[in-house]
Amino acid sequence: MTIFIFISSLLGLMALGMPIAFALIGCGLALMYYMGFTDPQIVVQNMWDGANSFPLLAVPFFMLAGEFMNAGGMTRRIIQMAMSWIGHIRGGLGYVAVGAAVIMASLSGSAVADTAALAAVLVPMMRKAGYDVNRSCGLIASGGIIAPVIPPSIAMILYGVTGGVSITKLFIAGIVPGLLMGLAILLAWRWCIGRDPIVTEPKRTMAERLSATRQSLWALVLPVVIIGGLKFGWFTPTEAAVIAAMYSLVVGMFVYREIKLNQLFALIYRAAETTAIIMFLVSAAGVSAWLITTANIPQQLAALVEPLMDNKMLLTFALMVLVLLVGTALDFTPTVLIMTPVLMPVLKQAGIDPVYFGVLFIMNNAIGLVTPPVGTVLNVVCGVAKIPMSGAIKGVIPFMVAQTIVMFLLVVFPQIVMWPLEMMSR
Repeated sequence: MTIFIFISSLLGLMALGMPIAFALIGCGLALMYYMGFTDPQIVVQNMWDGANSFPLLAVPFFMLAGEFMNAGGMTRRIIQMAMSWIGHIRGGLGYVAVGAAVIMASLSGSAVADTAALAAVLVPMMRKAGYDVNRSCGLIASGGIIAPVIPPSIAMILYGVTGGVSITKLFIAGIVPGLLMGLAILLAWRWCIGRDPIVTEPKRTMAERLSATRQSLWALVLPVVIIGGLKFGWFTPTEAAVIAAMYSLVVGMFVYREIKLNQLFALIYRAAETTAIIMFLVSAAGVSAWLITTANIPQQLAALVEPLMDNKMLLTFALMVLVLLVGTALDFTPTVLIMTPVLMPVLKQAGIDPVYFGVLFIMNNAIGLVTPPVGTVLNVVCGVAKIPMSGAIKGVIPFMVAQTIVMFLLVVFPQIVMWPLEMMSR
């Protein structure tokens, strides 16, 4: 009965148009009322505890780093470098989009920011070169959702904090799955373009390629610094976020000289605005997470999936299907914050590695960013490219299918996810 009350109150409040953060608090109050106590002090205390976490300090700094990268010209130089090397190949602008998306994912960790930056630069070029605009937008959206999987990832920070999982291990384990997501949409793109009448870009000279690479070196150094620092224990993920933000600011202001002093307030304000939304969701999720545990919902869910407990692969597969369905209705951050405290006890009882599951969980939620009806990243690319949502949905389907296949293959072959961790522990 508690599961029914939790789900029905949450979905009911959302159906009434209540913002998700308030719906989370509302469903927590509904559970409290059902269990026979209503104490506002518990709500306030758990909201405070939900946000009072040192690792969560990484969120505003990674948001700030993303703003500085886009405003400081790092993003544009990455796209130019990719263009200089592979832009002349048939379908080259699509390959550029994927290559740039993977590199940018290793810088900011924000799917929305990466997609907006890529779409603003590449959609006009792809439209002019004769590419199908719906398919191009679908590719760019699918490239953008690699950002939550490849470190540094804001989503992994939220999952790690909520589930008590090592964020450093999550970062390292996300590298190979993120690259496989990029490879999957590259292969889908190659198959899709077929015989489309595409105008290719002129081939650049080696001097132009080296010049573009040299200009983007400042951006390419950052992921190496972050991963290397985490691997050797030089700094924590939170400290890595501060380093990323300061590095991006220094490069944008003093190397590329594209960030002006009078722009700083607007950039910091935008990062603070986005952070406030995320942190309020985290606070609200603290209330529902405490009540989920108090109401024994994880134990009830474990009882429902008990027939699958002895088969880790089958249980993981079933949970991935569940998360995929939830991801079509809920946005990324609420799904992570709601599902993590529910699923974590089940994973521990079944003996499933929470790091391995966390990577698949984040991949699954990332795919949810391009699935209708919510599809946040699809909304972004539609806004930038000025196309209807129906066109973007049609264009994204082959790439979404390719990435979903990769996710379920990783359910069958979990060693692929854990391989980087095993290598780095030697």
